[in-house]
Order: sequence, then C-alpha cells, then structure tokens
Amino acid sequence: MKIMSGNSNMPLARAIAGYLEQPLTDASVRRFADEEIFVEIHENVRGEDVFVVQPTAFPANDNLMELLICIDALRRASAKRITAVVPYFGYARQDRKPGPRTPISAKLVANLITEAGADRVLSVDLHAGQIQGFFDIPTDNLFAAPVMAADIQARYGDQSLMVVSPDVGGVVRARALAKRLDNAPLAIVDKRRDKPGQSEVMNIIGDVKGRACILIDDIIDSGGTLCNAAQALMNEGAASVTAYITHGVLSGAAVSRVTNSALKELVITDSIQATDAAKDSDKIRILTIAPLIGEAIRRIADESSVSSLFD
Repeated sequence: MKIMSGNSNMPLARAIAGYLEQPLTDASVRRFADEEIFVEIHENVRGEDVFVVQPTAFPANDNLMELLICIDALRRASAKRITAVVPYFGYARQDRKPGPRTPISAKLVANLITEAGADRVLSVDLHAGQIQGFFDIPTDNLFAAPVMAADIQARYGDQSLMVVSPDVGGVVRARALAKRLDNAPLAIVDKRRDKPGQSEVMNIIGDVKGRACILIDDIIDSGGTLCNAAQALMNEGAASVTAYITHGVLSGAAVSRVTNSALKELVITDSIQATDAAKDSDKIRILTIAPLIGEAIRRIADESSVSSLFD
C-alpha cells in the first residue's frame, strides 16, 4: 500500500504512516500565484493500493479541491485502487433540505469525490450515518467512541458517570458510548435553536445531580450549544462537565468561549489539525485517532473486516 497526504492535516498523516510503518508517498501539493492547486507525485504508484489522507476542514473548499486533484493525479498515474481517507467530512451538516430552494451539499461533495476517481471512502464519525448512502462506492464510517471510552475510563472511571447528549439527535451516539462505559446512565439536553450558531437550553432530561457528566457530540463549531449545555448541567447540580467531541472545528471565538465556560475540559481528536489557540488552551486536550485510522487502512488493504474493530 501507499499513504499519500494533502496539506490539510500532515501531522495526522505522518502518525498514520508511522503506525503502519510506511513512508508517506513523495508528492508535492502546491499553489500557483493565482492560488490554483497543483499536485505532482514523485514516485511510481502504478498498480498500487493508495490511501489519500485529507480531512476537508477549514478552509473547506481549498482542502476539498486538494483531495479531488490528488485523486485525479493518482487515477491518471494508474493506481490500482484509490481510497479517500477523509477523517472530517466537510459539508456533512448539509445532508438534507432545511427549507425550499436549498442544496444538499453533502451529496454534491460525495458525487465530486466519486467522479474524481476514488474507489472507496474512509471517514470518522460522519455527522449523519445516511451520508454513507450518498456515495455509489464502498464507504467505511469509523467511530471514535472506543478511543474516547478508554480515555474516560482511565481518567473518570472512579467517579459516578453520566453520559449526556447535547440534543435529541445525538442520543444514539450517546447511548453507544454509555454502553461502552458499563452501561452508564444517560441524560439529554433539550434545547431550542432560534437561528444558526445560537441555541437556548430549555431543560435537562435526567437526574444529573452529583454526577460527573460526559457530554458527547461529533462536531464543535462555534461552541455556543456545548457551553450553554455545560452551564445548564452545572445549574442542575452536576459535579463536573467534560465534553468529548470528535471533530474540533472551533471556528471564530470558540476557543475563548470554551476557556471561559463551565466545562472542566474539552477533549477533541486530531481528525482536524488543531489551531495554535486550541493547543495553548488549558481546557482543551487532543486525543489521537491515528492508530484507529491506521488499523482500518491495514484491514482494507488486507481485505479483512473493518467492522470487527468496534465489536
């Protein structure tokens, strides 16, 4: 196999390659003066099984174009199979029509990746499971829950835990994590969103008094919803609130908002390369999912089961 990377998250690509004991493919992804992207592969990939690591986080459009051009370059270089490894799948929140005359951009991006020449897609914690159906090629959706559960057990296993979903839509994800934590009890934050990026917490479903609450979600963007939920849980008598989020988008003033919130700690994965502000924050900690992705890549290359990773 060969591991190739765009510029979106080079540290994660190096960690995955290190886990697999494989060197990164010698390639250059650069820009011309007018910001056009140019990809050149400096070694033979004919007949190879190539995995392109490129999360499509900010700047989403640039990173998406890098991925598409990398795939096209590999296809034209006669790679046997091309797998797009997209730890964070941008545009995933646009998976349905929220109103009239609006796009379903997640489907459009799926079409672009397929038409560029990808034979397979590997992602982590897709915002909605049905996005797998947007692709006409095999798609593996990995879960960060095992990595998070191990960390929670190591750090909070001696406390009275309660897993909390920040909204009704995340109950399935929260229940799956609670099951891994010896069937910890579950609570739900009932909220009303007035407009995008803003939310008002209404009430807490479940008794959180005296509990070490673990908020679980797939994406933290502006951080408003999460910080409001943490404050509501503390108001209901929670002993502490820690958030475990797969994708730390952390746009705008999100890091400052988290730092000044009631959260004890925010734990994110390295699916997106963390900003300097996130790395410097005392309240933000980063878990690596490189071994998880690396093992999935190994199993895909060996034609063995990926789903057994989560048994």
